[in-house]
Amino acid sequence: MKAVAHMQQGEVVDFDAKLATYAARLSLQARLPLADSIVYATARVREAILWTQDKDFEGLDKVKYVAKKKGAK
Repeated sequence: MKAVAHMQQGEVVDFDAKLATYAARLSLQARLPLADSIVYATARVREAILWTQDKDFEGLDKVKYVAKKKGAK
């Protein structure tokens, strides 16, 4: 239930043409899959730090990558 409470504090961001174009550019520059580039572009536009366990983001600016523990799914 705590997770749901935290998610409800979130904000919905419109995926407009400007964000789509930025995501496409980041996808090419950082060699990110499309969905990852949308997440990354949204974080950058919102001036947020992206916390993730997705190795695709490792080493990118304004990303806090935490490797998964061995055996975790």
